[in-house]
Amino acid sequence: MKAPDRIARRIVSIRGEKVMLDADLATLYGVSAKRFNEQVRRNLARFPRDFMFRLTNQEVAILRSQFATSSWGGRRYAPYAFTEHGAIMAANILNSPRATEVAVYVVRAFVHMRTALANNREILRRLVELVWIIGNRCPRRAPSLPG
Repeated sequence: MKAPDRIARRIVSIRGEKVMLDADLATLYGVSAKRFNEQVRRNLARFPRDFMFRLTNQEVAILRSQFATSSWGGRRYAPYAFTEHGAIMAANILNSPRATEVAVYVVRAFVHMRTALANNREILRRLVELVWIIGNRCPRRAPSLPG
């Protein structure tokens, strides 16, 4: 499996955004989650809300229920979630060769996710179009579309 594909598996959807969690980014960038979050806190001005946000307790509970095992352990605080831009900014504040190298793969993984979503939307659009065409040709047998 290619590196962007492995990274893409760590991208989750929260609040309508595709994000990566702080612990996953720390692992990818080769630093501890503690050091990673220290650097983020020292550079909060570089992370506006569209780059990073902290998960609510409810969001944490939902994510934990989706994964059989939790890599979060006994954390005291809810994790940070980083958008594509936030993940790149995090690599910049770490300023390590590994973080710089991995950031390229992170960007590719986010692009891969956007492409897959766009392809799915196109398939759905074509399916709706075909259902409409069939419905006009065979009105009594036309499948109903959810409304």
